[in-house]
Amino acid sequence: MKKELVIVLDFGGQYNQLIARRVRECHVYCEVHPYNISIERLKALEPKGIIFTGGPNSVYAEGSPRYDKAIFELGIPVLGICYGSQLMAYLLGGSVKTAPVSEYGKTEVEVDQRSVLFSEVSQRTSCWMSHTDYVEKAPEDFLITAHTPVCPVAAMENAKKKLYAVQFHPEVMHTREGMKMLSAFVYKVCGCKGDWRMDSFVENAIAQIRGKVGSGKVLCALSGGVDSSVAAVLLAKAVGRQLTCVFVDHGLLRKNEGDEVEAVFGPAGSYDLNFIRVNAQERFYERLAGVEEPEAKRKIIGEEFIRVFEEEAKKIGTVDFLVQGTIYPDVIESGLGKSAVIKSHHNVGGLPDYVDFKEIIEPLRMLFKDEVRKAGLELGIPEKLVYRQPFPGPGLGVRIVGEVTAQKVRIVQEADAIYREELAKAGMERKLGQYFAALTNMRSVGVMGDERTYDYAVALRAVNTSDFMTAEVSELPWGVLAAVANRIVNEVKGVNRVMYDLTSKPPGTIEFE
Repeated sequence: MKKELVIVLDFGGQYNQLIARRVRECHVYCEVHPYNISIERLKALEPKGIIFTGGPNSVYAEGSPRYDKAIFELGIPVLGICYGSQLMAYLLGGSVKTAPVSEYGKTEVEVDQRSVLFSEVSQRTSCWMSHTDYVEKAPEDFLITAHTPVCPVAAMENAKKKLYAVQFHPEVMHTREGMKMLSAFVYKVCGCKGDWRMDSFVENAIAQIRGKVGSGKVLCALSGGVDSSVAAVLLAKAVGRQLTCVFVDHGLLRKNEGDEVEAVFGPAGSYDLNFIRVNAQERFYERLAGVEEPEAKRKIIGEEFIRVFEEEAKKIGTVDFLVQGTIYPDVIESGLGKSAVIKSHHNVGGLPDYVDFKEIIEPLRMLFKDEVRKAGLELGIPEKLVYRQPFPGPGLGVRIVGEVTAQKVRIVQEADAIYREELAKAGMERKLGQYFAALTNMRSVGVMGDERTYDYAVALRAVNTSDFMTAEVSELPWGVLAAVANRIVNEVKGVNRVMYDLTSKPPGTIEFE
């Protein structure tokens, strides 16, 4: 049976993959395609609905991405979001101009509850706005269904043609009732029933991997994090002893983490895997010496990763495929399609031009973090491993602002271990999306005992997120923060100040670099 499909047309916004993630949360399969996909190809895919994304351009500017307005005559429901809303208005005869007052952040929007999109939404609801242009006048055959004091067309629709548009972003967690709106579009407008489940993803992924690999040998980049662990077990179920997992200890792991990874996947672990541990700390430290720019550090770490894997591959003989635990947020933040590059990831944008493997396999590339966890549980991986704290591929290299040195790594390892211990004592480790300690490049004067110090400041981070594309700062109890700060300044040599990061995503990122 052919599964239901909703297509997201990418016009260059940062939340494009997140829209797809939200649709899948409604149990409807969703794919992202570039805005320049031909209308013939689009029709051939037979989507139940189409969503236009946001984007950084002005629809009226020369060279801005647009689409054939014939799309609105296909009889396929269309939802325009932000730039997508403006594009719909522009193509159908409305007016789009620079707004007298830009809107950015949480905004109270008044909606018309008679609209199918808002039938289950509060009349006044908090939404995430991020726009400089706005729809000044809706097309003649459209009904305005939402507004703010400075945005006269916060939503509009032509229900007869099943065309809907919103100026705000319902896909981000900052829009309080955004999922109700997207669910209404998917189910009530598009008529979807919801036939996509994680068990089908796992089954299909295993079959695809077997077909691709055949009798070839596979090398898996295993970090011990959730993503690479799920990828490793997925590959093990698909190709068994054709798989060798290589764990590179680059000296940028959390305290004792190398030994913990080996305990799970090594000879004493419960998985039937070929396991190799490579201790390459000094090699990475040498390459990173004197490098301060974040992107440069990520590129170096990524390239060195690949070189280590190439060397290990040569030791074990012919290796045809390299497997990585790349996931959707990695891809989008590394500059998928027309989107701006936020940061490159060592397993995406940080790859060198030449890689000595036939092909790179990324079985989790289409999944967000919570979907990866669901896949892990479907594969029978223990909950303790599945719900392990996320950890970036470049490791502590992106939690140390500025140059990476062995001394700085020691500082952030010790501080992070204390932070995690205290949160576990408070019973909060499973209540938070992600939390860690980072080392800033700020040094300041302190007084410890009777002596003046001039040492580093550690920054603590804790956020709640379901998708890792957007995040809200966690409100930690003051007593917990005070206990963490007290232990760090007393137990970690080289630190005399502890700060708590209150920045959400956006405008910040979850990690520091």
